[in-house]
Amino acid sequence: MAGTPSTSRSSVTDRPYVLLSCATSLDGYLDDASAQRLLLSNEADLDRVDEVRAGCDAILVGAGTVRRDDPRLLVRSARRRAARLARGLSASPTKVTVTGCGDLDPAARFFTTGEADRIVYCASPAAEQTGQRLAGRATVVDAGERVDPAWALADLAGRGVERLMVEGGANVLGQFLTAGLADELHLVVAPFFVGDRRAPRFVGDGTFPWHPGRRARLVETRQIGDVVLLRYALSDRCAAD
Repeated sequence: MAGTPSTSRSSVTDRPYVLLSCATSLDGYLDDASAQRLLLSNEADLDRVDEVRAGCDAILVGAGTVRRDDPRLLVRSARRRAARLARGLSASPTKVTVTGCGDLDPAARFFTTGEADRIVYCASPAAEQTGQRLAGRATVVDAGERVDPAWALADLAGRGVERLMVEGGANVLGQFLTAGLADELHLVVAPFFVGDRRAPRFVGDGTFPWHPGRRARLVETRQIGDVVLLRYALSDRCAAD
């Protein structure tokens, strides 16, 4: 288990490029309120996401997503995995999660599938116990009394991560957005409504750097079957092409 952080802030220059990726319903929900995961995307868009994953050094999701969706977070395409291996990389990017309580199942697919490294940023009160529970499955990093996304980004940069893909859930996406730590947003909109206030929305309440007086820059729209991709530049680091 790594040591306690010595700093709590990160600048644009000492953090990875951060790409947020999610899909929502027409009314802005990431999922419904049922026990089963709601499929918002389609196969063509999932292949696009796979291509984006293959171009990143690490993929981050919150611990709630690990518990609820049990994601593998792997590059699916054999061709893309082979291309990464040919470049001297692991077949899939490093898997990263953040947790306050350390309630993570070592049998979850996040920890048991693929050969990529796994990093868990854990709040100090639960770090030691979590490190013992996940021994041999992940590197558990003591991230201080409360996990600060800016500090985690700086730590990832120190581990060689230059491009990070953040795939959710709602709390994690909101934390990166309100802190101004995102460079690019890929927002896919599905052609239906959820209409259930119990379901998780894209983001909740917060003070965001983008507002009516400072609009995010739309750099691409693309129809992918029955869904649409909206790609927004959230910093000057995001190129238009």
